[in-house]
Amino acid sequence: VQLQASGGGLVQAGGSLRLSCVGSGLTFSTYNMGWFRQAPGKEREFVAVITNYRSGGSRSYADSVKGRFTISRDNAGNKVYLQMNSLKPEDTAVYYCVADRWESSLYHSDYDYWGQGTLVTVSS
Repeated sequence: VQLQASGGGLVQAGGSLRLSCVGSGLTFSTYNMGWFRQAPGKEREFVAVITNYRSGGSRSYADSVKGRFTISRDNAGNKVYLQMNSLKPEDTAVYYCVADRWESSLYHSDYDYWGQGTLVTVSS
């Protein structure tokens, strides 16, 4: 299984970015897909998850991004997206795409597969 994230960059506070992640080597629709992030000097934290087709594609978000970020998926294209609006400097982090066949939790240790990360920098 490989996950390739892209779309990071430098943006001013209040701006928007859309992260993409393409998966290969897996039956994409059967996996729960999510995003975690890690800021410098901080622990990795949950951002959002969208469940597989059997679980109805339900979405969960960290409180810190609720109302600003939206996770979505395109099963035909093997992609998951993270639309990030109203970005704040505290959103600055490396964002990781994750996948797991069974878990859709808040805990990074529950996810079997990780992408390489894409850096998002929000300037004030």
